[in-house]
Amino acid sequence: MSPSEATASEANPSEATGHVAALGGGLIGRSWTALFLAAGRSVRVYDPDPAAEPRVRGAVGEAWPVLQQLGLVTTDDPEGRLSFCDDPREAVAGAGFVQESIPERLPLKHELYAAIEPALAEGTVVASSASGLTLSELQQGWSDPGRLVLGHPFNPPHLIPLVEVMGNDRTDPGVVAAGRAFYESVGKVTIEVRREVPGHVANRLQAALWREAIHLVEEGVATVEDVDTAVSSGPGLRWAVMGPTLLFHLGGDDGGLATFCERYADSFNRWWDDLGTPRLDAETARRLVDGLAASRPGDHAELVARRDERLAAVVAATHGSDDGSR
Repeated sequence: MSPSEATASEANPSEATGHVAALGGGLIGRSWTALFLAAGRSVRVYDPDPAAEPRVRGAVGEAWPVLQQLGLVTTDDPEGRLSFCDDPREAVAGAGFVQESIPERLPLKHELYAAIEPALAEGTVVASSASGLTLSELQQGWSDPGRLVLGHPFNPPHLIPLVEVMGNDRTDPGVVAAGRAFYESVGKVTIEVRREVPGHVANRLQAALWREAIHLVEEGVATVEDVDTAVSSGPGLRWAVMGPTLLFHLGGDDGGLATFCERYADSFNRWWDDLGTPRLDAETARRLVDGLAASRPGDHAELVARRDERLAAVVAATHGSDDGSR
């Protein structure tokens, strides 16, 4: 993408990306599709599974009320702007933005990239939802990976605002900025990942917390249910409002972060020295599954509905505004 193209995309991402291709109709792809439709885009979905179309249409219908509640629905008649393709080249034809969310197996992704690369319009941004793969690994499937970025969401993408966007020295100038502009035009909050590390940013933070949660269970400090409750009814509530460093700045009273660090350095160093390093092996997984079952949390559909209802309320409270934007 040339600088002039990038500037145009950033100035009016809605015009530049009126048609979006969603490659993959699984859990993440379905959620992305609902969000793009709510934002007024036309969406062409590619997924080789014959069962994908009814699943995607059903997911859009289920997501629509909460998207309306959050003020993210800008147009009516999502069905009229949703179509399905048997060929990924047809799906990306004329698209200003492509969101790839197929299974995280490099050969599959590389095969898909090889198929769509010749069919992309000039200036189209392609973003991968990949969480466990790196951008450099994804780029190996391209002749010219200049238009590819990482566009990693959090499940469910139609509710959780964050998208991690990343390019590198093989990414064309302006493409990361254009990708961020598109995501923000459909209601997302973006950060830029500036150096390649496994798991990007937020997944590493999740992994660090879960590692210590597992350690506490394995050491008999608390049950699975109580550890979950400690997060959701404690620091998790604060993290929905502000990040940890800013929160600790407030914890320093008038002295701010400098006072907090001076006051609590010895405590944090002691805790860090005592943190566990469990492995997620079969025995650990069994202990977690048994611990979760003991709390009888409800069936899967019920839990999803409860999660989405509560997430919508949190997102509305923490990321909403008078005009419904995030």
